[in-house]
Amino acid sequence: MKMRLNPGSITVLLVAASLGLPAYAQSSSDQQPQVQTGASTNAQAQAQNQNTAQATGTGKAPLPEKSNEGFWGKMNPFARKKWVNRQLDPVKDRLNELDQLQAKNAADIRDVDQRAQNGIRAAQSTADQANQVATTANQAATQAQQTAQQAADKTAQLNETVSNLDQYRPINNTEIHFRPGQSMLNDKAKDALDQVVTQLQGQKGYVVEVEGYSRTRGMAGVENSQHMAEAVVRYLAEHQIPVWRIHEVAMGNTPVSSDDNSEAKPGSVVRVSLMENSLAALNPPPNGGSPIGATQQNSAQPSPQGAASQPTGQPQ
Repeated sequence: MKMRLNPGSITVLLVAASLGLPAYAQSSSDQQPQVQTGASTNAQAQAQNQNTAQATGTGKAPLPEKSNEGFWGKMNPFARKKWVNRQLDPVKDRLNELDQLQAKNAADIRDVDQRAQNGIRAAQSTADQANQVATTANQAATQAQQTAQQAADKTAQLNETVSNLDQYRPINNTEIHFRPGQSMLNDKAKDALDQVVTQLQGQKGYVVEVEGYSRTRGMAGVENSQHMAEAVVRYLAEHQIPVWRIHEVAMGNTPVSSDDNSEAKPGSVVRVSLMENSLAALNPPPNGGSPIGATQQNSAQPSPQGAASQPTGQPQ
């Protein structure tokens, strides 16, 4: 069976073809620029995402915005649970990553703070040790300086002592009176000499001068003064006074000089004079006693007349 077209149908087809060809050509020309524009837009979006990823804390690009449009170009108001989960899962993952990053940063901060505190404590401990060492060194230097000063003072005192060893100064006098021609010691004379012995116990750097005087003239007076002086020396030696510390001299009838600058007069007397040098002051007695003459006056004072012996006998 063959179809036949009438002239009117052919005319309609020709008109439609003539109208459709320009429209198809225009649509094809419009689609090509749109494809090129879309490619350039995607490249710009990728570059922007990379820059944004570098600026974020996690080092990743931000989550893309999804806008799935429904029918007639609008959002579907009736979203399903799976669709909501698909939208929220990336957000949850990113939040977990941020929490982990925050915890890591907090741990790093605590570690840095702990190391800083340890460094500060170590520095403080080192400073305290250095301060303690400096204090100990200062104390040692002070003690050394004091020791050196004491040694210098001791050296100066020793030099002065050595230079004054041969120089004796009088401390005190004790006069033992006798009747002319007598040389025996009575109790009062012994008591006076006992006081002298007591003063010399434990002492150093002293000598004892024993001077005998007599009223008799000539050799008889010298012999009489010698006997009286020997009696005193013998008593002192018997009471532990070293003999080498005693210097004895017989003056005969030489006038006895007094300490009050009065006129010298002859008499039967023995003068016991204590004298010391610088060694006595440098070495005090070990038993805690007083130095020689500590209870005496600096100037030599004769003993009272009653402290000396008064032997009985006839004068020559």
